[in-house]
This record gives sequence, C-alpha cells and structure tokens, in this order.
Amino acid sequence: MTRVLVIEDNPASLELIVYLLKAFGHTPLSARDGLEGIEAARRESPDLILCDIQLPGADGHEVCRQLKQDKVLRNIPLVAVTAYAMVGDREKLLSEGFNGYLSKPINPQTFITEMTPYLQARAMAAPSITQPSPPNLPATQGIVLVVDNSPVNVKLSRSLLEPLGYRVTAAKSVDEAMKMMAEQPPDVILSDLHMPDKDGFDFIREVKADEKLREIPFVFITSTLWGDRERDRGLSLGAAQFIIRPIDSMALVDAIESCRTKKRCV
Repeated sequence: MTRVLVIEDNPASLELIVYLLKAFGHTPLSARDGLEGIEAARRESPDLILCDIQLPGADGHEVCRQLKQDKVLRNIPLVAVTAYAMVGDREKLLSEGFNGYLSKPINPQTFITEMTPYLQARAMAAPSITQPSPPNLPATQGIVLVVDNSPVNVKLSRSLLEPLGYRVTAAKSVDEAMKMMAEQPPDVILSDLHMPDKDGFDFIREVKADEKLREIPFVFITSTLWGDRERDRGLSLGAAQFIIRPIDSMALVDAIESCRTKKRCV
C-alpha cells in the first residue's frame, strides 16, 4: 500500500485529496504547513509527496529546496499542487526540483490518473520492494446509475468506477432518474439517501413499485446514517445494502459486481 504525504493548508482541498487517496487504496499522510510537511517527510519517508506552493511557515519552494538537499528524501517524487499557475510556472517548478505539477482545482475524475505516473516512477526506482498484486476485477462490467444531487459525489463515483470499465450514468433527482430508467434500465442503482424534494426512500419505493425496475439491485450510499432504524428501513424497502462514505473503492466494486450478477448482495 502506497503512502502519500499531502502538504496543504486549505481544508477543503486537503479533505478532497485525502478522500480520493483513501478511495483508491492509498494511505494518506497530511501536513498543514511547510515546516510540518518537511518534518513529516523526514519522519515518514512516504512514497510520494504532494505539496501546495502557497503555504504558511515555509512555502512550497522552501519545502522543495530542503527535501532535495536531503540524501535520504531527494529521490521521493515531489509534485507541486497549486492554483497559482502562470506561463512559465511549470518550467520554473521543475527547474527547482519538483518532479511534476498538478493544477487546482483538483478534478476528482482525473486526479488519481494524473498522480499515478509519479508512483510508478518511484516503484521502478525501487525494484527490490515487492508491490502488492492488484485485486481481481470483474471481467464484465455493467451500467451503474448514480443518483445524487451533489456534482462532487457524482464525479467521485465516476472516478472510482469508470477506470474499472463501468459505464456510469447520473441523475440529479428521483424524477430524472425514473425518466432515464424508462429508456434504459441500469444494472445497478447507486443512490444517495438525503436529497431535496424526494429522498432515497421515496426513490426506492418508486423503483420497487415498477414491475420493469423492481429487480434492479439498489444500493444506498451516504455520508451520514442516522442510526440502525434508517438502515433497517432501507433494507426493508428492498435495498441491497448501505455504503458509508468515505468509500473503499474495491469494497464498492465488489458490492456492485456481486449485486449486478445477482450472486449475492452483501
């Protein structure tokens, strides 16, 4: 399991990056200013460092200078992550010693793909380290309908599922989802629980009341679960399961594939 140090003082950006790293099976480490980041790098010796440029204490340029002067840490890939991008900035950062550059705002759908080459370069530089074998993924993928009024949540679901071969369609509301399914039923429904107007419970009732849709596996995904009563309520209405954010990517894939093939719904 790869360990990624994120040096970022913006809480929202840090939370998103940490979320994505966890979702794809990486172990995130975090620091909220440059000096703390340098100390964390020396203490943890991570596989990759993502560093904002505008930082309190010591900015990204100083972080880079100190890390690249360290004989132990200089070979750890160091990637700049910043919103302040001007013509020539990328070249300047690379000349300072950064191994790469990612721009803000972070795009959840492409972030992991953009970050992966730096991890691969690290792995190639250390062939003596045995890398874990990738998990067995389903050979045949299907259509997953994601119903969520949050664009960020939809992007996260796409970023998790589309790289693995699933076709993801999305709806912002229950009514929009029902119209879409009338034209093309999905293999699995992945629905948020808390939505305006009609919520997830309203949605599953409509799905299970429709003879053409009632057999489609229905999975709730939510950031908040009020208690066992809500979970029991959803299961009694016909949900296959509840998944709580932050998402374990392979657990989500396993649940979706299990329900899609109707072998089991855990």
